[in-house]
Amino acid sequence: MMLLERYKKFLPITENTPMVTLHEGNTPLIRARNIEEYLELKDVQIYLKFEGMNPTGSFKDRGMVMAIAKAVEKGAKCTICASTGNTAASAAAYSARVGMQSVVLIPEGKIALGKLAQAVIYGAKVVQIKGNFDRCLEIVKELSENYPFELVNSLNPFRLEGQKTAAFEIVDVLGRAPDYHFIPVGNAGNITAYWMGYTQYHREGISPNLPKMMGFQAEGAAPIVRGRKIENPETVATAIRIGNPASWEKAVRARDESGGVIDTVTDEEILNAQRLIASLEGIFCEPASAASVAGIFKYRKIFRRGDIVVATLTGHGLKDPNVILKSVKEPVVVEPSVDDVLEAIGWK
Repeated sequence: MMLLERYKKFLPITENTPMVTLHEGNTPLIRARNIEEYLELKDVQIYLKFEGMNPTGSFKDRGMVMAIAKAVEKGAKCTICASTGNTAASAAAYSARVGMQSVVLIPEGKIALGKLAQAVIYGAKVVQIKGNFDRCLEIVKELSENYPFELVNSLNPFRLEGQKTAAFEIVDVLGRAPDYHFIPVGNAGNITAYWMGYTQYHREGISPNLPKMMGFQAEGAAPIVRGRKIENPETVATAIRIGNPASWEKAVRARDESGGVIDTVTDEEILNAQRLIASLEGIFCEPASAASVAGIFKYRKIFRRGDIVVATLTGHGLKDPNVILKSVKEPVVVEPSVDDVLEAIGWK
């Protein structure tokens, strides 16, 4: 069942809202048994919510389908967004799906090529800005206030409404909310949306408990942790390279209401977690996604027997393969013989 239809009673849907879909949602919740063993956690269950399995390869599709459906309902003709990549890809795809033009502003040279390729092929008008994401967002806000563009960044409340459905899915599978939910924090909309979803299911009596929300920013792009705007955020995790999050206050509220934390992880910790998620569990996520699991590694001593822990992997690794390719040696080249191949792999 399509996402908007499945959770219709919990979403701002009217009889005039079109049931737009690219078959987003229903992403796998994967038990990470090998990571549990690697961390020597006894009777602690770790699950990975792999949002890279959405149509454009990231969690953004959940919110975008809701935002685009409401844009169609109001008669909008063109969407606009600022993006470090995933929002651009999603906005372009869903705009194309409903026959709407999309405009995307990206920071010059600060977007993974896989994401840029998506936005281009979906037909978006892509403009690079000499500045960072935060400057791009300032411009699109001004444009949407003065011209007939529908803003589809997470400032659009319908984005967060759609994104909260990931929390619904987790509870639907587990029968309850986890004890801890680990999540990357960039523009801070996702941690806000998950908390919205968990609290809504709790109010409805569907989940008997609420999780502690554990958010993680990259050390070089950690405005919430530092308590100040970061003028020039830097991190290998491009999707969370944001110095002034749009949902800052809401994320802090989610942290405080849940009794969780928002902390930092280093680029080294992020890349190490990305490699371990792939080599231990066979799941390839983009660097920003791995911030959540890096957080689990950092906070592993807080877990107790019987705890259920969920980490969101926000996007697919093919979104941003350049980081990996820069950090590994090219495959060795040998003569086309069995002996040479055996020698190359260390079996001779």
